[in-house]
Amino acid sequence: MNLADYFLIWKPLLEISILWLVIYHIILFFEGTRALAAMRGIIIVLVAFFVFQKLNLTILDWLLTKLFGISVIAILIVFHPEIRQGLSRLGQGHLFAQPLRKEDIEQILQQIVKAAEDLCRNKEGALIAIEKNDSLNTYIANGVPIDGRVSSELIENIFIRNSLLHDGGLVIQHGRIAAAGCLFPLSESQGLSRVFGTRHRAALGLSQETDAIIIVVSEERQDISLVYRSRLYKDLSGEEILFRIKDILQIKT
Repeated sequence: MNLADYFLIWKPLLEISILWLVIYHIILFFEGTRALAAMRGIIIVLVAFFVFQKLNLTILDWLLTKLFGISVIAILIVFHPEIRQGLSRLGQGHLFAQPLRKEDIEQILQQIVKAAEDLCRNKEGALIAIEKNDSLNTYIANGVPIDGRVSSELIENIFIRNSLLHDGGLVIQHGRIAAAGCLFPLSESQGLSRVFGTRHRAALGLSQETDAIIIVVSEERQDISLVYRSRLYKDLSGEEILFRIKDILQIKT
């Protein structure tokens, strides 16, 4: 078997590898913007276009060629602000954040839980979102930048009564407090009891759009809840909160 034969065998694999590499970087580019969902649709069309070409399906290939061209133009027009935001982030080193050590994660979680318990005891409300896989950059952008080390003292000071940031949400990203006073989407769910207020609706709304882990401290009911993937776990102790978060993050104790 000569070199040309080897190339014919490996050519499809090389093309697929390059295609998926491009798709991966496109997703990273638009991470944290509302254009990401639209780009996923474009990527599906692109993959289908590639498959139809390989299978020589002429009519489908022609239709997708036209559809793909229109879609790209629509993306450039409709999502111009998001594309500009993605370009501004290309040179930022924190795009590829280093994973935290298990010890660091546990320390951060203990600080968050301690703050939640203290705030609950002092009849103060709080809304804390911990970024998991889905980016929370969109919500960080509408808040007040903090970029501070996670500590119970800082969290408690942010949510102290009469504070300017008291009513918004706090976002923890890459092991640091990224921003406070953030606005989260309110859930329209009719199944949520009327005893729960705006913070719980905001937590549920965020959990419906992302995989964030959200802690809610109710100043009226003086209890702590955890919201994840549209599920509300109410009236939990600090130990129960810590256990559930570790279980979600698959941290073995």
